[in-house]
Amino acid sequence: MIYTLVRIPSPINTSPQNDFPLHSSYEHMTFQDLNLNKGLLNALSDMGMTIPTAIQEKTFSPIMAGRDVLGIAQTGTGKTFAYLLPTMRLWKYSKSMLPQILIIVPTRELVAQVVEEVEKLATYTNIKCVGVYGGTNIRTQKALFIDGADVVVGTPGRLQDLMLDGVLKTKDIKKMIIDEVDEMLHLGFRTQLNMILDFLPKRRQNLMFSATLNEDVEQVIGQFSDRYERIEAAPSGAPLENIDQYGYAAPNFNTKANLLELLLAQSDEMNRVLVFVSTRRKADALYDRMLPILGEDLGVIHSSKSQNNRFNSVSNFQSGEHRVLIATDIIARGLDVSMVTHVINFDLTDTPEQYIHRIGRTGRAEAKGQAISFISEEEAKYQKEIEALMSLEINMIDAPEELVISEKLIPLELTVEHIPFDHRKNKQHVPSGPAFHEKKEANKKVNFHMTRDETNKLKYKKSGKKKKKKDRAKKW
Repeated sequence: MIYTLVRIPSPINTSPQNDFPLHSSYEHMTFQDLNLNKGLLNALSDMGMTIPTAIQEKTFSPIMAGRDVLGIAQTGTGKTFAYLLPTMRLWKYSKSMLPQILIIVPTRELVAQVVEEVEKLATYTNIKCVGVYGGTNIRTQKALFIDGADVVVGTPGRLQDLMLDGVLKTKDIKKMIIDEVDEMLHLGFRTQLNMILDFLPKRRQNLMFSATLNEDVEQVIGQFSDRYERIEAAPSGAPLENIDQYGYAAPNFNTKANLLELLLAQSDEMNRVLVFVSTRRKADALYDRMLPILGEDLGVIHSSKSQNNRFNSVSNFQSGEHRVLIATDIIARGLDVSMVTHVINFDLTDTPEQYIHRIGRTGRAEAKGQAISFISEEEAKYQKEIEALMSLEINMIDAPEELVISEKLIPLELTVEHIPFDHRKNKQHVPSGPAFHEKKEANKKVNFHMTRDETNKLKYKKSGKKKKKKDRAKKW
């Protein structure tokens, strides 16, 4: 494997026209300095964006040159536009109705987010974008391809289904983009990705973007591209500088819920709080626990919720109708929510890179953010792994005196006692007893051949018809 490593220091400055952090040495560069067409520049101007971020600027030229790129940048640094701007710039009108750009993302929320960004940039162009994902009627999504598509955004499972059905034809695909590639592999989409790659033309440009990367994932990326340029806008796993991180020791679910309730009651600054839990059942349990307290200020989102419910929850949280949104890790990558004041790790993740994604939801642009972790004794080992990745300790502080420490465990915390199998027990077969009643004679099965006359004898307890005729003849 051959790649070029380009490192860029962490962003330290921002622009009022752009919600993403900038690198100070590139403040003078604007989108006008990039090789963008008038349509894209007008779309960026409508959005009030004039200055590219570090990852956007550094990946633009390699992508425009046709090279495979692996871009690594922290959440909130504009990775989506980093691949959309050059690929949409390279898009050329064709009489063919088949797509030229394929974008693969891990969640339905991220599909909707990317489609929205494509449509914004395509305001002054003829580019048509289609988004597909599972959990909805596939026939409805098949109909989206009737009039053709230039850009297709989708989750791996649904893309695979559409390709197998022959609805999504890929012979004209020139750009294959995998967004949040590490999360894609972490969620178990490797099989679907491999099958999708079998459908794509071998001559294509591969673009992969993520906020974190480890050695195992990097080895898997080698299946997608033999030669790529790696561009890192911040060290993988480095915490965002404008996020204050601290933690509380909390032994169990009820104590953590009491602490969450207490913190929300004591601080008016916690007006847009994103709470991460480990499982869907934990999310529902916490929602039921906090609903009587927060009422309409509370929302919950996870993969078992309906699509409309998930979109509405995110929309209400973004608009401020929900003060608190409870979420699981699987949809952490698909949340495009600005101005999150606090991220609370109700359950500490066992994946250090995932912790970076969680806290990256706050502290964007010039705003300061806070990441609070509730850490039990069992989760202390995860804390050490996270601190080792960040090269920074999470500041542990004393819990408020008013906090009620509960000793009661909820059913989800109770473990089932494991009873080992006793190999010393007698394994000899014990035959079962007889049936509770004796079968009738007529129902007893015989394994030997019987003549018709013998069968009649057994069934009717009398001689057959032929025998009766012989007896009658003798009598005469």
